[in-house]
Amino acid sequence: MREQFPFFKAHPDLVYLDTAATSQKPQALLDSLQNYYINDNANVHRGLYKLAYDTTEAYEGVRQQVADFLHAQSAEEIIFTRGTTDSLNLVASAFGPHAVPAGGRIVVSGAEHHSNFIPWQQLAKRQQATFTVTPVHPDGKVDVSALLAAITPGTNLVAIAQVTNVAGDTLPVAEIANKAHDVGAIVVVDGAQAVAHMAVDVQALGADFYAFSGHKIYGPTGIGALYGRADLLAKMPPIQFGGEMISEVRDQESTWADGPIKYEAGTPHIAGVIGMGAALNWFQKNVDAAALQTEHELTSQLRTALTAIPDLTVYGNDDSLATVSFNLTGIHPHDVATFLDEQQIAVRAGHHCAQPLMARLGVPATVRASFGVYNNQDDVTKLVEAVQAARRYFHGID
Repeated sequence: MREQFPFFKAHPDLVYLDTAATSQKPQALLDSLQNYYINDNANVHRGLYKLAYDTTEAYEGVRQQVADFLHAQSAEEIIFTRGTTDSLNLVASAFGPHAVPAGGRIVVSGAEHHSNFIPWQQLAKRQQATFTVTPVHPDGKVDVSALLAAITPGTNLVAIAQVTNVAGDTLPVAEIANKAHDVGAIVVVDGAQAVAHMAVDVQALGADFYAFSGHKIYGPTGIGALYGRADLLAKMPPIQFGGEMISEVRDQESTWADGPIKYEAGTPHIAGVIGMGAALNWFQKNVDAAALQTEHELTSQLRTALTAIPDLTVYGNDDSLATVSFNLTGIHPHDVATFLDEQQIAVRAGHHCAQPLMARLGVPATVRASFGVYNNQDDVTKLVEAVQAARRYFHGID
């Protein structure tokens, strides 16, 4: 698996443990991008010449591919965006006012990434709605019982991550969606940390909207997808205007195109879409249940080893998915990450775009190690040894 990633040939001594931030890229993806720009570069939906037609076919083929990957009913339910953040903001800005009336109610968990928190916070302000943030457990995991209890009649929208990006806990989206739908609420799911680590079926989950980013699943940056239920998209107006998203333009009035291109104004990120399709192809051919199980086992091994180190707090629990966040007592996470970097170990340190969660944990930040399918046992061993060395160094232990 690791040999398929040129990054590790360029950095043979680096232990890369920041896949939750962005994944490294397989050669198959890099080849697809080069091939597109050398052989297939043309604009889509416009040209009447063969190259433009073929590129359009390839572009729209990825839309169907994403629909199949998410088990959507139709490719018409897939909108290409710049990524998860762009997708969630699109829903909040375009559909939010229709879902949340003045004086309505929005529910989010206290462990959400800012991208699935701030858009709803700001929508609540615009609509003068109640913005309810539900509790988390002391280990940073979402208190699912409290979240379910918060979904009461009068709730209009529930926004949750399928997998949180700090504690790595997997939420029971289907159960939450059932409760939300019982009271007439819309469910928006942030799938950024889920798609590379588990199978996703948006219909089985009961998600009304589902967002993910290509770069989290071994694809390019700057591209992602939003799934939206067809009946809801039919009610959702566009918020960007210009080329290609129109049906007819007159001096005083315009009408919009049908389908997902209504939300894709201007020349799209064609290479990104083609690359995301290549990444999904690679993922589905190379990442099987055994590969994901290995990833989960490495996560569990790291948690167990870190938990045994004195003066160290590990967040989440044994169910955490591909992510382990921790802190060394009395040492700022940035200092720990800098120390690890000097040992050729790349981890994330900071609030991970989850400041409300950090406030609930009573810490400014955490150190986060996150896994991809290219990580191995040596990576775990090197990180554990380096964390032990950091503890000795900063605490003055011989």
